[in-house]
Amino acid sequence: MTDTAPSAPPADAAIDLSADAYPAGSRYANDDLRPVPLAERRWTTYNFVALWIGMAHCIPSWTLASGLVALGMDWKQAVLTIALANVIVLVPMLLTGHAGPKYGIPFPVLARASFGLRGANLPALIRAAVACCWFGIQTWIGGQGVFVLLGKVFGGWADVSRVGGYPWTLWLCFVLFWALELAIIFRGMDTLRRFENWAAPFVLVGAVVLLIWIANKAGGFGPLLDEPSKVGWGSDFWKIFFPGLMGMIGFWSTLSLNIPDFTRFGKGQSAQVWGQSLGLPTTMTLFALMSVLVTSGSEKVYGAAIWDPVALAGKTDNVFGLLFALVTVFIATISVNIAANVVSPAYDLANLAPKVINFRTGALITGVIGVVIMPWKLTSTPELYIFTWLGVVGGLLGTVAGILIADYWIIRRTVLHLADLYLPNGRYWYRGGWNGTAVTAFVVGGVLAVGGSYSTLDAKGAKQGPFPADGLIPFLKPLADYGWAVGLGSSLVVYVALTRSRRGREAG
Repeated sequence: MTDTAPSAPPADAAIDLSADAYPAGSRYANDDLRPVPLAERRWTTYNFVALWIGMAHCIPSWTLASGLVALGMDWKQAVLTIALANVIVLVPMLLTGHAGPKYGIPFPVLARASFGLRGANLPALIRAAVACCWFGIQTWIGGQGVFVLLGKVFGGWADVSRVGGYPWTLWLCFVLFWALELAIIFRGMDTLRRFENWAAPFVLVGAVVLLIWIANKAGGFGPLLDEPSKVGWGSDFWKIFFPGLMGMIGFWSTLSLNIPDFTRFGKGQSAQVWGQSLGLPTTMTLFALMSVLVTSGSEKVYGAAIWDPVALAGKTDNVFGLLFALVTVFIATISVNIAANVVSPAYDLANLAPKVINFRTGALITGVIGVVIMPWKLTSTPELYIFTWLGVVGGLLGTVAGILIADYWIIRRTVLHLADLYLPNGRYWYRGGWNGTAVTAFVVGGVLAVGGSYSTLDAKGAKQGPFPADGLIPFLKPLADYGWAVGLGSSLVVYVALTRSRRGREAG
């Protein structure tokens, strides 16, 4: 059954679901997945801007830009790549985010409309798995940053016995970081909103301080801007640009899916549209500019591009500066991690078994998985981090985004029937709770997007990743550098074509 009502409400009109219409007894419903009542949708434009500033100003997003410099780009090329990527990824972010303030539903419930009540667990668990990995990566990076800076403050911090090849003090920082993150998210989304409101400007100040410090050591901003490109604007540049662009898009492709988890609390469409438009591309571009300037400055001062801001901050002998950097790293990492990597899997896992797993239980499961995946390996080199990890993740998540956008905007024209999103045998039940059309589109898009995934070779001919050098499926290798775009475009086209073909057969 489909829901193409001829008298649809205005596209931006917020819709509420009364208590008596909400099927609370359904096994596909719980308090965390139910639509947010209109009276509780309070997030303003500033809240969304602050959310994005808090998420963008973190160590991994810093290393995106500085990693491009380390790979040979100059500051103009790196900033251009990142600015373009964030303008591109903003589009699906706004499209999927539309359902949040209109219906008050999180990402896994929105996915039920296209994948089916049971089938929605496929994209939800893929998104959850990626978020769990990101949670582990961010927590490890944050704990490592605290470890390095405390070592500079106290001395001898690393000269202790080792566990699993690392000092036990590093593991202590990692565990403390992990516990604090979960403690904050356990207090709920309103606590997260208040935390992001003050964390965002604090982290921005920290980045500016680091920029001023390295500029002073380099003799002003001139030397930072004069560092030439090592790849020029020829073929060597394009070899880095396209996979780098997809990697930058892949960095936020996760949020382009589960942004309804946040926009469902928005006061209206204008709050989420303006908040995201002002918060994401501008913040990431500004942060990228600061990152590449600092990295270029580090090359002038120390003779090598230092793309890790913690390692760079650790070179100062000023105790106050080290403590300030310590607090900045702490707040920056926590602000992005709990927003970007705990909220989503908490809802996604709750969607898997609503009567067993609630939001807090899902957050705890996320934390446990983030510890056991050994996240430190993924950020060992910029090649592995940007091209392999972000590229593959972006390809898969772009495929899901294509299906969500096709179903919500092209097929349904933003019209959903809220109660049926929680009812077995309703209009979104399809066959046994699965929409075969969405699954087919996902498989086709996913194979095209990541089937050609390959590993680069270093100067000695050694692979820099887990894939064959000529690609998993060699003839698809040329598509691998465009994984996110290929996945989104192909799944969107396949889903629309199959859905309309099916409707034509049913009508006939």
